[in-house]
Amino acid sequence: MRRSGTISIMLKWLALVLIALLIALQVKLWTGDGGMRDLRAIRARVSEQRAENAKLEQRNDALHADVEDLKHGQDAVEARARSQLGLIKPGEVFYQVVDTPAGTASAAPPSAASVQASGH
Repeated sequence: MRRSGTISIMLKWLALVLIALLIALQVKLWTGDGGMRDLRAIRARVSEQRAENAKLEQRNDALHADVEDLKHGQDAVEARARSQLGLIKPGEVFYQVVDTPAGTASAAPPSAASVQASGH
């Protein structure tokens, strides 16, 4: 009878040790280095990087299309030269229209009455 009591006590201690070990492993899994917290952070960074990669891929596609237009189309080269460099063809006349901002005085010369009133 004494032997079964000793085994029972040893099994209880073994069960307690195993439960303590399980709790320690769970704590490490959820809070330790390389645990679930780190996994969530890494997944968030991966998601952000994928979004950035998608934006850069769209930008690269647009630049690739521009390069193809410039390689094969004279019209694209001419349009870019006009818009970015301000170039014109020989024989063309360039007109620049300047809008005056709202609320500013007109650039018109002063009237004769205002010149006489000021004494000049």
